[in-house]
Amino acid sequence: MNETKKIILAVTGASGSIYALKFAKIVRELGAELHITFSETGLEVTKHEIGAKGLERLLELSSKSYDSNRFWSAPASGSSRFHAMVILPCTMGTLGAIANGISNNLIHRAADCFLKEKKPLVAAIRETPFNQIHLENMLKLSRAGGVIFPAMPAFYTRPKDIEEMAFFFAGRLAEFLGFKVNRLPIWNP
Repeated sequence: MNETKKIILAVTGASGSIYALKFAKIVRELGAELHITFSETGLEVTKHEIGAKGLERLLELSSKSYDSNRFWSAPASGSSRFHAMVILPCTMGTLGAIANGISNNLIHRAADCFLKEKKPLVAAIRETPFNQIHLENMLKLSRAGGVIFPAMPAFYTRPKDIEEMAFFFAGRLAEFLGFKVNRLPIWNP
């Protein structure tokens, strides 16, 4: 019998909350148990970008939520049996802290656990342009076992609106983690 995949979704203060909402919807529909945490700024940006109703929906899709200031939480332990951690969207500050082994909050500590346990850790970075420090931190995290998965829309699917663009990105991310997303368009010229 297969265990339900437990995913920790960390939402930080970069733009792209719609991606987090779409990802949450997809993995919940596919039977995953979703746990969520927000950085302080991530919560504010989410409220701004998708509104109170979007935030409420994101929390409804979550089996459990964690205060990012509480280290005494399951994601802070390598024994918590999560399948993967997705930081979506991921700020450069969060990326820098993780890449350099600094744990100032639960998001950083949980990411550190995923790296040490060699479990999937995905950082969906959302910044432009990159400076040298950003690039070096991305390389550091990649070398440590993390995956840099930039939050970039695709246009070859000819999306009709922002919802379709966000769904495609979130669906690609879910498929990267081993889920099968049936409605996801594939490149087939």
